[in-house]
Amino acid sequence: QDARPEDVSSIDGIIKAYYEVVSGPAGETPDAARDKTLHHPDAWVAIAGEGPSGEPRVRVMSLDDYYGDNAPRTEGFWEWETDRVVQRSGNMVHVWSSYASARTQGGEPFERGVNSITLFHDGTRWWIMGWMFDSSAG
Repeated sequence: QDARPEDVSSIDGIIKAYYEVVSGPAGETPDAARDKTLHHPDAWVAIAGEGPSGEPRVRVMSLDDYYGDNAPRTEGFWEWETDRVVQRSGNMVHVWSSYASARTQGGEPFERGVNSITLFHDGTRWWIMGWMFDSSAG
Protein backbone atom coordinates (compact mmCIF):
# COMPACT_ATOMS: atom_id res chain seq x y z
CA GLN A 1 0.00 0.00 0.00
CA ASP A 2 1.35 3.42 -0.94
CA ALA A 3 1.22 6.34 1.47
CA ARG A 4 -1.60 8.81 1.04
CA PRO A 5 -0.01 12.11 -0.06
CA GLU A 6 -2.06 14.04 2.52
CA ASP A 7 -0.65 11.77 5.26
CA VAL A 8 3.04 12.35 4.55
CA SER A 9 3.34 15.78 2.92
CA SER A 10 3.28 17.80 6.18
CA ILE A 11 3.84 17.47 9.91
CA ASP A 12 0.14 18.19 10.47
CA GLY A 13 -0.82 15.45 8.01
CA ILE A 14 1.38 12.73 9.48
CA ILE A 15 0.35 13.50 13.07
CA LYS A 16 -3.34 13.50 12.07
CA ALA A 17 -2.88 10.11 10.37
CA TYR A 18 -0.88 8.82 13.38
CA TYR A 19 -3.99 9.18 15.55
CA GLU A 20 -6.51 8.09 12.90
CA VAL A 21 -4.90 4.69 12.31
CA VAL A 22 -5.33 3.55 15.93
CA SER A 23 -8.86 4.89 16.42
CA GLY A 24 -12.10 3.04 15.77
CA PRO A 25 -15.06 1.09 17.12
CA ALA A 26 -15.11 -2.28 18.87
CA GLY A 27 -14.96 -5.19 16.45
CA GLU A 28 -12.69 -3.44 13.95
CA THR A 29 -8.91 -3.66 13.72
CA PRO A 30 -6.50 -0.72 13.73
CA ASP A 31 -5.39 0.26 10.21
CA ALA A 32 -1.94 -1.35 10.42
CA ALA A 33 -1.44 -1.22 6.63
CA ARG A 34 -1.94 2.54 6.54
CA ASP A 35 0.21 2.93 9.67
CA LYS A 36 3.08 1.10 7.92
CA THR A 37 3.01 3.74 5.18
CA LEU A 38 3.65 6.41 7.84
CA HIS A 39 6.58 4.64 9.48
CA HIS A 40 10.10 4.33 8.14
CA PRO A 41 11.02 0.66 7.53
CA ASP A 42 13.48 0.86 10.47
CA ALA A 43 11.06 2.64 12.84
CA TRP A 44 10.75 1.67 16.49
CA VAL A 45 8.00 1.83 19.10
CA ALA A 46 8.75 2.18 22.83
CA ILE A 47 6.35 1.87 25.72
CA ALA A 48 7.68 2.97 29.09
CA GLY A 49 6.01 2.05 32.33
CA GLU A 50 6.62 0.46 35.69
CA GLY A 51 7.62 -3.07 36.60
CA PRO A 52 5.97 -5.15 39.33
CA SER A 53 7.93 -3.36 42.06
CA GLY A 54 7.38 0.12 40.62
CA GLU A 55 10.78 0.28 38.89
CA PRO A 56 10.95 2.14 35.55
CA ARG A 57 11.05 -0.08 32.49
CA VAL A 58 10.75 0.26 28.73
CA ARG A 59 9.80 -2.16 25.97
CA VAL A 60 11.18 -1.34 22.52
CA MET A 61 9.76 -3.12 19.49
CA SER A 62 9.12 -2.90 15.77
CA LEU A 63 5.79 -1.69 14.40
CA ASP A 64 4.96 -5.31 13.42
CA ASP A 65 5.59 -6.42 17.01
CA TYR A 66 3.41 -3.58 18.30
CA TYR A 67 0.45 -4.76 16.19
CA GLY A 68 1.05 -8.48 16.77
CA ASP A 69 -1.86 -10.39 15.23
CA ASN A 70 -3.85 -7.12 15.01
CA ALA A 71 -6.98 -8.67 16.50
CA PRO A 72 -10.23 -6.70 16.43
CA ARG A 73 -10.72 -4.24 19.30
CA THR A 74 -12.80 -5.56 22.18
CA GLU A 75 -13.74 -1.96 23.07
CA GLY A 76 -14.02 1.21 21.05
CA PHE A 77 -10.86 3.31 21.14
CA TRP A 78 -10.45 6.85 19.91
CA GLU A 79 -7.33 8.90 20.50
CA TRP A 80 -6.80 12.50 19.44
CA GLU A 81 -4.20 15.21 19.83
CA THR A 82 -4.93 17.92 22.39
CA ASP A 83 -1.69 19.95 22.18
CA ARG A 84 1.60 19.91 20.30
CA VAL A 85 5.14 21.22 20.76
CA VAL A 86 7.43 20.90 17.72
CA GLN A 87 11.20 21.27 17.69
CA ARG A 88 13.00 21.13 14.35
CA SER A 89 16.61 20.85 13.27
CA GLY A 90 17.04 20.50 9.51
CA ASN A 91 15.10 17.47 8.32
CA MET A 92 14.67 16.09 11.83
CA VAL A 93 11.65 16.97 13.96
CA HIS A 94 10.66 16.08 17.49
CA VAL A 95 6.96 16.32 18.39
CA TRP A 96 5.61 16.30 21.94
CA SER A 97 2.01 15.38 21.17
CA SER A 98 -0.41 15.51 24.09
CA TYR A 99 -3.42 13.27 23.63
CA ALA A 100 -6.70 12.09 25.11
CA SER A 101 -8.30 8.64 24.70
CA ALA A 102 -11.98 7.70 24.89
CA ARG A 103 -14.12 4.62 24.24
CA THR A 104 -16.47 6.51 21.92
CA GLN A 105 -15.73 9.08 19.24
CA GLY A 106 -15.88 12.48 20.94
CA GLY A 107 -16.53 10.76 24.28
CA GLU A 108 -15.28 11.50 27.77
CA PRO A 109 -11.53 10.74 27.99
CA PHE A 110 -10.49 7.85 30.20
CA GLU A 111 -6.79 8.66 29.73
CA ARG A 112 -4.50 11.54 28.84
CA GLY A 113 -0.80 11.48 28.08
CA VAL A 114 2.01 12.58 25.82
CA ASN A 115 3.50 10.84 22.78
CA SER A 116 7.13 11.59 21.96
CA ILE A 117 7.39 11.28 18.17
CA THR A 118 10.53 11.59 16.01
CA LEU A 119 9.99 12.52 12.35
CA PHE A 120 12.36 12.68 9.37
CA HIS A 121 11.87 14.40 6.02
CA ASP A 122 13.70 12.63 3.19
CA GLY A 123 13.33 15.52 0.73
CA THR A 124 10.05 14.12 -0.58
CA ARG A 125 7.92 13.09 2.39
CA TRP A 126 7.74 12.77 6.18
CA TRP A 127 8.46 9.51 7.98
CA ILE A 128 7.82 8.49 11.57
CA MET A 129 11.18 7.20 12.79
CA GLY A 130 9.92 6.21 16.21
CA TRP A 131 7.57 7.07 19.03
CA MET A 132 7.30 6.50 22.74
CA PHE A 133 4.83 7.03 25.54
CA ASP A 134 4.90 6.34 29.25
CA SER A 135 1.95 4.20 30.29
CA SER A 136 2.58 5.05 33.95
CA ALA A 137 2.25 8.80 33.30
CA GLY A 138 -1.34 8.73 31.97
